[in-house]
Amino acid sequence: MTEPGTPRSPVRQEVATELQRVVDRWRQLPLDHALSYAGRVRALVQSLADAVAMGDGMGDAMRDGMGNGMANGAPAPSVPAVPDLGPATLMDQLTVLVHDASAAAVTPTLAEDLANLRRELR
Repeated sequence: MTEPGTPRSPVRQEVATELQRVVDRWRQLPLDHALSYAGRVRALVQSLADAVAMGDGMGDAMRDGMGNGMANGAPAPSVPAVPDLGPATLMDQLTVLVHDASAAAVTPTLAEDLANLRRELR
């Protein structure tokens, strides 16, 4: 039971389930395997960060009508890269970005994306 005043998670149940499965799988990987998959996970983390930034209105400031990354004729700031903090923190970064993407409602295929990632982690 949720207590009054306690905010509910914006993460849909199927997304939360897939995220937990990815995290559990990641924890079982030997370090050399985790390192080999880190780029794939980082790509998903960065794509979520980009989607959140675009969904928060940064997209209008970052792109002109033609997608040229210009605003009012001046170069627009780019979405900052999510820092590479190594495989030990990668699941924490993924968890935060899944929460942010869910709160911004910018990724309708998030559960599927996480399931595909989980299947790749062998």
